[in-house]
Amino acid sequence: MVRRRRKSRRGKGLRSVALALLLVPALYLAAALIGSLVPVNRDWTEPARGTTVYIADNGIHADIIMPVAAQGLDWSRLIPRSDFAAVPAGTRWIAFGSGEEHVYLDTPRWRDIRLSTIWSALVGGRRVMHVEYVPSPAYAARQIRLRPEEYRRLWTAIRADFALDDHGRPKRIDHPGYGPADAFYRATGKASALRTCNVVAANWLRLAGVRTSLWPPFVDGLTWRYRRLQQ
Repeated sequence: MVRRRRKSRRGKGLRSVALALLLVPALYLAAALIGSLVPVNRDWTEPARGTTVYIADNGIHADIIMPVAAQGLDWSRLIPRSDFAAVPAGTRWIAFGSGEEHVYLDTPRWRDIRLSTIWSALVGGRRVMHVEYVPSPAYAARQIRLRPEEYRRLWTAIRADFALDDHGRPKRIDHPGYGPADAFYRATGKASALRTCNVVAANWLRLAGVRTSLWPPFVDGLTWRYRRLQQ
């Protein structure tokens, strides 16, 4: 009888653990849905004129694409072309993304991802910024027109995410990048399941004063609010 009770208690314990393991992702998905539907800066409206920025979407990750120079602000002064192997002449656009260090640096292809990488991204790993000079934003999925003051706030929000050295320059990581026109830099804070690349991009837009999602850990929860790219 005692043995049966022990087995019963053990079975209940295993069921509780299994239920908890199922409940955590279910709660996360529910929170992601709510956070993607709830807006911040809800009174914002897109102006008829302004500077257009773009959101690139590879199905998992969002990048913000901006002009290299606009509204009196020039990214090339902060992130010089000399940081990159070969930026094509006349390149007028620059893309910014943020993510966990091992996901970016150790997985150039999705098939290279490891369980340890996923674990680091979920529980909290060092955050990096990925910057790429691009010839055109034509590959982007969405576009947002900004007022001059909104553009400047967006520029400032992205700049503030770079970890700076003693000379006030972004700390470039010694990594070849994915191609000749991209590079990695140290960022402030950590990346995690709560602070994904898409949450960071939404935060940049929030600080700019743009209507965006409260907490969109998945890319679709961020991009659905904005106009599709007009080719």
